Amino acid sequence: MKRCLAAFTVAAAVLLASLPAQTQSLKRPFPKDALRGTLQMTQPPYARMDDRDVRLSPGARILNDNNTVVRPASLVGKEVVVNYKVDGRGQIQTVWILTPEERKEQRATLGVERNYTFESMQPEPDPRAYKPPVKPASN
Repeated sequence: MKRCLAAFTVAAAVLLASLPAQTQSLKRPFPKDALRGTLQMTQPPYARMDDRDVRLSPGARILNDNNTVVRPASLVGKEVVVNYKVDGRGQIQTVWILTPEERKEQRATLGVERNYTFESMQPEPDPRAYKPPVKPASN
């Protein structure tokens, strides 16, 4: 009887010791319609997402890389790469702060929208494409 109890205790200890390692290796299932962006909390519930002013919806959840809830006030002034979902009003509903491995995954984004371009944003002209004007032949 004592041998069975000792074997059971060792097996339970091994099982419990392996649980944290298993939870770290699980891949978080993000919804297919979740977008990628860079979140910067300004003053909760207001934030900036990819150079856009946005608002967190009432009851919005921000989840860190361990899927635990983070208070928006703890992110004020920090810039984090996130996946997020938007509700019907265009407010941020759910935010997942990403790990470096999750950042490598390609995902759609709303991107930065500008109605202007600077000269520095223009592509460099190809020097081989330049053709000097041809002078007409004089008689």
